[in-house]
Amino acid sequence: MAKATSPIFLLLLLVILSSTLLSVKSNTTTIETTCKTTNYYRLCVSALKSDPRSLTADTKGLATVMVGLGMKSATATATYIAGNHTAAAANDTIPKKVLKDCSDKYALAADSLRLTVQDLDDEAYDYAYMHVLAAQDYPNVCRNIFRRAKGLVYPIRRFAGVK
Repeated sequence: MAKATSPIFLLLLLVILSSTLLSVKSNTTTIETTCKTTNYYRLCVSALKSDPRSLTADTKGLATVMVGLGMKSATATATYIAGNHTAAAANDTIPKKVLKDCSDKYALAADSLRLTVQDLDDEAYDYAYMHVLAAQDYPNVCRNIFRRAKGLVYPIRRFAGVK
């Protein structure tokens, strides 16, 4: 009896594995199709493929994954800037204030992205769009704060995560 069920078990296993591989392949297509609508195709594909949730996510799920990656980046940037803010010279108040303001802006960007996840869950796509736009603008505000402070240069490479 064991010999009779073995091929059936193997066939079932093959069918299950095939359907899993097909869904991963089709979701790779979903990732690629979705990323073609962005300005940064290669970055989008790379970021989404780096998160295992993307392999089973629909388009809304891919948006949630990408927003989560943005939250991580904004939070890490806010933390990095805050660390530099506290390390700034005690008598140099302008750089300290600029760094604190920028850290606050990146924290607000992360907060806006947290709200975006909630909006996506609630299918409030107009609010999600608004919160993404706000999150996108906070780094610009930070750059403008640096521009207004004489003698300071906006360290875009570090803040933007570009190497």
